[in-house]
Amino acid sequence: MDLKVNMDEYLPLREVVFNALRTAIIHGEFKPGERLMEMHLAKSLGVSRTPVREAMRMLELEGLVVMIPKKGAEVARITEKNLKDALEIRMALEELAAELACRRIDDAGREQLKTACEAFRKAVETRDLSAIVDADVAFHNVVYEATDNDRLVSISQTLREQVYRYRVEYVKDLNHHSKLVAEHEALTEAILQGDEDRAKEVTRKHIYDQEKIVIANAVKTHYMQ
Repeated sequence: MDLKVNMDEYLPLREVVFNALRTAIIHGEFKPGERLMEMHLAKSLGVSRTPVREAMRMLELEGLVVMIPKKGAEVARITEKNLKDALEIRMALEELAAELACRRIDDAGREQLKTACEAFRKAVETRDLSAIVDADVAFHNVVYEATDNDRLVSISQTLREQVYRYRVEYVKDLNHHSKLVAEHEALTEAILQGDEDRAKEVTRKHIYDQEKIVIANAVKTHYMQ
C-alpha cells in the first residue's frame, strides 16, 4: 500500500502520520479487522516507529483503531451502535438542511444543485468508488450550502468525516447504485420545487436505506461486531 504523508504540514510528525493513517482507514484502504503493523507502517511512511505508535493511540481515541492484547493494533470493525448513532445525527441534520434549502435556495444554488446531481450520476457510471463517494459528498454539501446557515454547514463538515467510512461501505454494493441516483434526483426535484415534506421524506428514506445496507454488508463480510 502506498501511504501518503504531507511532510510540508506545519504539524508534529505524530499528527502527520495520524492524518495519513486516518485518511487511509476512512477511505477503506485498510479494512475493518485488518492488523496494523507498526514496523511495516513506519517503513511505508518513511518514519520511525515512535510517531506511528503515537498516531495509533490517537486513532484509538477516535474509535478507528482498537488495541488487542498480545496482537497489537487493528482497524476497528463497524459496530451497529456506532453506525446508528452517526446516522441518527446525519438524518436529523440532513432533514433540516433539506427543509431550509427548499425555502432559501437561490438561482445560483439551483444551478449548483442540478450540476452536482448530474455529476453524481456520471460518477456512478464510472463505477469508481472513490469518485462516487466524493460526488455524493459534493452533492450533499450543495444542499447544506443552500440553507444559508453557516453554523449548520460547519456542523455538517464535522460529521462528514465520521460518516465517510459508512458512505464507502454503502457504495461498494453496486446493486444499489441506480437507486442512489434516483434518490438524488428525487431530492433535487423536491428542493427545486420547494416541496419541504417531499424533500424530508426522500432524505429519511435515503439514510435509512444506507443504514440497512451497510449493516447487511458488514454482517455478511464479518466487518461488524
